[in-house]
Amino acid sequence: MTHSTDVLGLIRSEWQYYGKTCASRKAMTAFDQAHPDLCLGGLIDLWDLVLLLEQRGGRTALERAQILQALLEDACSKEVQRALVQTLIPGIVSTCRQLRFGEGIIDDPCDMMTVALSYCSELVSEWSGQSRPYAGPDLLSALRGRLRRWMLKEKAARGVVPLYESPTAVSPDQSQLLSRLECFQNSPYERLARLTYERVFGGLSIREVARRDHSSPASLTQELQSFAVNFLL
Repeated sequence: MTHSTDVLGLIRSEWQYYGKTCASRKAMTAFDQAHPDLCLGGLIDLWDLVLLLEQRGGRTALERAQILQALLEDACSKEVQRALVQTLIPGIVSTCRQLRFGEGIIDDPCDMMTVALSYCSELVSEWSGQSRPYAGPDLLSALRGRLRRWMLKEKAARGVVPLYESPTAVSPDQSQLLSRLECFQNSPYERLARLTYERVFGGLSIREVARRDHSSPASLTQELQSFAVNFLL
């Protein structure tokens, strides 16, 4: 498997705009004032800060680690949080590569990247305000653990309700599942039953189902897994 560039291209294009907004400039000014010891004077916005944090940005590994530590401390700001996630993208890609982009478990490597970015954003939000000297490696290590658990759940879910290419040729077990899903029509769980049908019998990836549902792949995965365990198994 090789990772799709679609998600990364979208993220980079979005950051190219977001990193240079007025809000980004204000956040950079506040960050510089809060951490004068980092010597960030002259940076206009968070776009400049992310460029500085690249290996060719001119700062030593220790200086970059100190800036990442400060970014996590100030990540209660959504602008700073977004900049931190952007900085970690090379590490996120590397983490997905270490996990072989879910090969054998995840159909589309793009799904792996989407979930990884979502999990990383969640981690940065959860850890905001913490002071970690190894903020970057710590976040990526936690991300790796969450992705592994997600992959195990995906694998287990496939063992229970594997994907079928055609909803017209159903086995007795599949027919039973269809009947059970139909029972949830006009119930509070109708949405989850419909999404489960699209995932299992429609052959759609979790990313495609989430896009139709206007939800994140990570949160929808958790919802569908909980629904399957509580009502379908």
